[in-house]
Amino acid sequence: METTPSISLAIVAYNAAEHLPALLADIRAQTYPRDRLEVLLIDSASTDGTRALMEAFREECERLDPPLAALVLDNPGRTLPRGCNVALDAYRGEALIRVDAHASLPPDFLQANARALWPGRDIVGGRVVTSAPRDAREAPLVALDASRFAGGVAAFRNQGRAREMDALAYPLVRRAVYERVGRFDERLTRTEDNDMAYRMRRAGYRLWYAPEIVCRHRARGTLVGMLRQKWQNGRWVGLSLWVRPQAFSARHLAPLAFTFALAAACAAFAFAWRAPLFLLGAVYAAPCAAFAVRDSLVSPIGRLRCLCRLPWSYPLIHLCYGIGTLAGLLNFRGINRGPKR
Repeated sequence: METTPSISLAIVAYNAAEHLPALLADIRAQTYPRDRLEVLLIDSASTDGTRALMEAFREECERLDPPLAALVLDNPGRTLPRGCNVALDAYRGEALIRVDAHASLPPDFLQANARALWPGRDIVGGRVVTSAPRDAREAPLVALDASRFAGGVAAFRNQGRAREMDALAYPLVRRAVYERVGRFDERLTRTEDNDMAYRMRRAGYRLWYAPEIVCRHRARGTLVGMLRQKWQNGRWVGLSLWVRPQAFSARHLAPLAFTFALAAACAAFAFAWRAPLFLLGAVYAAPCAAFAVRDSLVSPIGRLRCLCRLPWSYPLIHLCYGIGTLAGLLNFRGINRGPKR
């Protein structure tokens, strides 16, 4: 079996001029053989110079010796699943991997993916680590993003042994898998990867987690931005439940359950029945305090700032996600439940 399969690396970006230069530098530094690599840069009608950065990178790749194959493609639909389908229509490699524009790739990222794929696997992926905070102000946001209690509960966000998983971040997927499973569902703007992972498992493929594969991503720069992200993520979980409920697990619905429990406890309190609210507060406060201490201690800087901000940031994260999920469920007409496009 070919130990260095030809790989196509796709980046779907919209207004990513702030983050794209660093990612393109990571691609230049990859140890994977250039003659076995293809880069697809897919612009979703950006307005901030993203397209110019992509074109400059493509021209630079042509001057390399040996040259690196690079294409700049348009995604007029602007959404991520449509951009992924643009990549599926264009890539020429034996396997395809897509990474986000704000990801950070170590030099051996593609090499580690290829080694994990080589023994005969079809789908491999690794661990996603939140980048370290650049200053004390950013420390609580990084702690929130990495915390298992707030944002980092997915198995691929945490260290562990090599094993089969239900979902992977930035998986390397052989061409035969997409030829069998099909294209991304363009109705699912933020949950297309959950749907695709479910369809791959249903088709009999194993999603293999290899801990030696590591990439990093940067947390949102503000708490408001992070809360907006969580609300949108929750909303799309709620919307997607009308289309593919099998693609989601209990952890995706935990914030919704907390939101319902809090609403019920507050309603009971309004009618002078205080016990449910006090009980819920006690049950929630225990893990909230424990994770605040844990996540603060593992932060390399700004530990006191983390300890002061995390206890009240956790419930905001959970409520935004839960209310978003409820909004998605109630908006049953907000997504076409017919055949996928």
